[in-house]
Amino acid sequence: MPQKRILPYIILGLLQECPLTGKEITLQFKNEIGEFWKASHSQIYPELTRMQADKWIDESEIDKDGRKKYYQITSLGKQILANWINEPVIELPLNRDLFSLKLFFVTQKDAEVIEKLFNDQIILISEQLKHLKAREALLFTDESQIQEHYGHYLILKRAISRQEGQLAWLKTTLADFK
Repeated sequence: MPQKRILPYIILGLLQECPLTGKEITLQFKNEIGEFWKASHSQIYPELTRMQADKWIDESEIDKDGRKKYYQITSLGKQILANWINEPVIELPLNRDLFSLKLFFVTQKDAEVIEKLFNDQIILISEQLKHLKAREALLFTDESQIQEHYGHYLILKRAISRQEGQLAWLKTTLADFK
């Protein structure tokens, strides 16, 4: 069964506050959205074309040079987004965790590669956690910022909690291994 396309809903969500160019939408995947969902330029632009054809978005304006198109959400797009947000989440997304996959195939408890896998993962998770905490400090300096973007705040706190839990498990397990 083909997987449901999620990218159009992300784009609708990004456009609900203000019109954006395709480049500005792409940049969101390098910043906030990129913390938990990836999409490339080559995926975004064809999706924008499909969404215009479906009347979920339209061009709100073109800059005076005619090079930048701004996209805005339509009333149909707002309804589609609201319906999608209200749908229950009934399955977990496909997990692509290479650390777990590699660890799964280690057959011996005393394999030397285990310590290296764990140490490399500790470094990676520590860097991600540092990045997430820096984003929190930058974006949510006071209660008004939290209230304005509460869903974003919750997702960021969830990501921090997950990384802290993974890091604790990695360190405890590695200590038991030694």
